[in-house]
Amino acid sequence: MKALIALEDGAVFEGRSFVGPGETQGELVFNTAMTGYQEILTDPSYNGQIVTLTYPLIGNYGLNAEDVESDRPFVKGLIIGECSRIASNWRSTETLPDYLKANGILGIDRVDCRAITLHIRSKGAMRCVISTEELDSKRLVQRAKESPGLIGRDLVTEVSTKTPYIFEGSEKGSRKIAVLDCGIKTNQLRLLREHDCQLHVFPNTLKADELLALKPDGFFLSNGPGDPEALPHLVAELRKVISTGLPTFGICFGHQLLALALGGKTFKMKFGHRGGNQPVIELATGRVDITSQNHGFAVDIDSLPSEVETTHLNLNDRTSEGQRHKKLPIVSVQYHPEAAPGPTDAMRLFDQFVEMVDKA
Repeated sequence: MKALIALEDGAVFEGRSFVGPGETQGELVFNTAMTGYQEILTDPSYNGQIVTLTYPLIGNYGLNAEDVESDRPFVKGLIIGECSRIASNWRSTETLPDYLKANGILGIDRVDCRAITLHIRSKGAMRCVISTEELDSKRLVQRAKESPGLIGRDLVTEVSTKTPYIFEGSEKGSRKIAVLDCGIKTNQLRLLREHDCQLHVFPNTLKADELLALKPDGFFLSNGPGDPEALPHLVAELRKVISTGLPTFGICFGHQLLALALGGKTFKMKFGHRGGNQPVIELATGRVDITSQNHGFAVDIDSLPSEVETTHLNLNDRTSEGQRHKKLPIVSVQYHPEAAPGPTDAMRLFDQFVEMVDKA
């Protein structure tokens, strides 16, 4: 079934829907990971986005219930070069087309993904509409122009838990950790549970008094979608929490929220970092990790107050990849040490967080 991919700048690409008819809109981005498509589909950080995967063949190992990162997919659409006709893996329980159909996600293949990626790298991530129903390119481009972007949009409330809960299997953990769910990936919770942590997960509507009443040993801020500056109410509550000196660790969106709470600013990147091959240098040691990343906003290093030190930089574009407070036990990174998918070079950061909690 013929499908058109229309961008707000007037560019139009043609492909085939491999899941049937439909139409969707979102910000068009690309991810360079070679594997891990089911983790990408179920990462809540992709809420509001249509993802182009640069690896040419997708779907060849199917899907399974164990490797997903949340209870459902959050991408608004998937664009790939070729959807594999065969899912061949002993752990596979479902094919990619069947999974997308069951969840109402539009999937497009037979597309020149290289051309799309080069276009985004040149022009930047932009609003997009995909349709099998409207095949007039001019009308579709206009719809893309009229669709909402990400700047100033609160996408976190759509993916965060609505009520607090204790993560399954962590009830007997010796360290009580308060977790802010901005669209958390399950592997972050799994790894913290493996570090003997009792995980009390809070929604993004949390109140500082409620969190502190728990008397936690540490505080963890998750990844999430969209613009962190769209959540001033949350930033205000976080400022109250971290001012108490509670040991705190943030990842990705959590890194950005902490920067805002500490007095810094964030900005939207041209096309962001999405994939499993981003080199990050730790400034204190010179160590370089190859990291998994998924973000379209970044911390403005020059806006940080003097008591906040930049600890890590991206070697491709020198953007912020880590920070710490010089007096308070607060650290955060922009990348994903929990991987899923991607390299596991940086998983030691969970060890370091637990050590920081134990020393407090």
